[in-house]
Amino acid sequence: MNGETRALSGKTLAFSLATFLALAYLACIALALVVPNFGLHTPWLQFYPGFSWTFAGIVLGLVESIVYGLLTGAVFAPIYNYFDGVFHDERRAQ
Repeated sequence: MNGETRALSGKTLAFSLATFLALAYLACIALALVVPNFGLHTPWLQFYPGFSWTFAGIVLGLVESIVYGLLTGAVFAPIYNYFDGVFHDERRAQ
């Protein structure tokens, strides 16, 4: 490797995280439907405001998962790129 870094794309990271969180959410919902008394209701009520075990509540949770992924990627990428630049400049100066 030549030591050069490539900046994270906020858009790519945001959509990747949104997709991952949506799929993980749907997998957890499917598990909760297969094993209903497994205690999965507590996290949904904590992290997904307005979630309920209705069709509308499940869709709302899916939308919230996507929004959480988009926001996390949009916030994380610039922070990562900033610190990568700071530390990359330090390595170059040495």
